[in-house]
Amino acid sequence: MHALKARVENGRIKLDEPTDLPEGKLVELVPLDEVFLNGGDDLDDTERAALHRELDASVADAKAGDLEDFDAVLTALRSPS
Repeated sequence: MHALKARVENGRIKLDEPTDLPEGKLVELVPLDEVFLNGGDDLDDTERAALHRELDASVADAKAGDLEDFDAVLTALRSPS
């Protein structure tokens, strides 16, 4: 599903386009400026620090030439166990 665009009119949120969401479906709305202020995700500080450690480790692996062929990894992941 793609993101829905809406605007506030008279204190109400109004979608800019029709949606095929089922009647009664609950959705959570978060203003984009809040998303961007929080780094663009819902990670807490501990999770974000862990992500950055893993990214740094990946960059170090790549610089050391410790790489795996992407197609081979995908093939392995897609093959039945």
